[in-house]
Amino acid sequence: MTRPAGTVEPPAADPADPRAALHRLRAEVAKAVVGQDAVVTGLVIALLCRGHVLLEGVPGVAKTLLVRTVAAALDLDAKRVQFTPDLMPGDVTGSMIFDPRTAAFTFREGPVFTNLLLADEINRTPPKTQSALLEVMEERQVSVEGERRALPDPFIVAATQNPVEYEGTYPLPEAQLDRFLLKLTVPTPSREEELGVLRAHHAGFDPRDLAAAGVRPVATAADLASARAAVARVHLAEPLFGYIVDLCRATRVTPALELGASPRGATAILNTAKAWAWLAGREHVVPDDVKAVARPTLRHRLRLRPEVELEGVAVDAVLDTVLATVPTPR
Repeated sequence: MTRPAGTVEPPAADPADPRAALHRLRAEVAKAVVGQDAVVTGLVIALLCRGHVLLEGVPGVAKTLLVRTVAAALDLDAKRVQFTPDLMPGDVTGSMIFDPRTAAFTFREGPVFTNLLLADEINRTPPKTQSALLEVMEERQVSVEGERRALPDPFIVAATQNPVEYEGTYPLPEAQLDRFLLKLTVPTPSREEELGVLRAHHAGFDPRDLAAAGVRPVATAADLASARAAVARVHLAEPLFGYIVDLCRATRVTPALELGASPRGATAILNTAKAWAWLAGREHVVPDDVKAVARPTLRHRLRLRPEVELEGVAVDAVLDTVLATVPTPR
């Protein structure tokens, strides 16, 4: 059975080990955010793979708080941009500003100069501004007046979308969605979890003051760099390369889909499966690792046929069929 994202169990490890530090992250985030272990794991995998994340959930499920808390627990800088129809590319990347004191133009950095950027409701801004952000995501630099300015490392974008309100939005085209490593669904909490939220707010919890909630850094950028190097060394047996390719090729011939996964999707599965295996305490990938990351890695890269979408079939259901039909290597 495929394990849902977020159920990676930490192995017994030296507390100084970067893997142990990243596993402590879930407990630290839980001090401020209830019941979002799967999304936290997805964000950690994105950081390990130098990828970007698309968060989809209805308003009020703590998407902004979640990103801020993860950044605080990792001792990383975080910024938030509320995307609106009048937002310009320079409002995101930065622009040249005339300084009357020096009678010269100087560059004012935009919010992309951070470690973890929350792009709130990215589909509410026009394509020109969306493209400026997506270019920065790919190049990890800003070019202004012929001068390149590198972004900090690590740098990832967590972009949010509201799945129930499309009026006045500019949906991202498939070619741009493909730039995101993962698409994570942020669920509404269970009844018990929601009761916990109410009790915390009744006790005076202030989502703007994470320090008062007891959130402290449990890992650093140095831990993250060590973890990335370890993930890069994770072994993949030859049959698993074929398994990943076969999964992606199967999406291209599935009758329910008019657009399947590209080779970039296969590369994304390779990287996320290695990160998942490493978080689970293994130095090699097994087929279950591939199955565990397939849905969040591929769901935004696929497009249903209109008639299938009208029948209410979900992309995840199609992926379940693909995973069930493609032979699993021994």
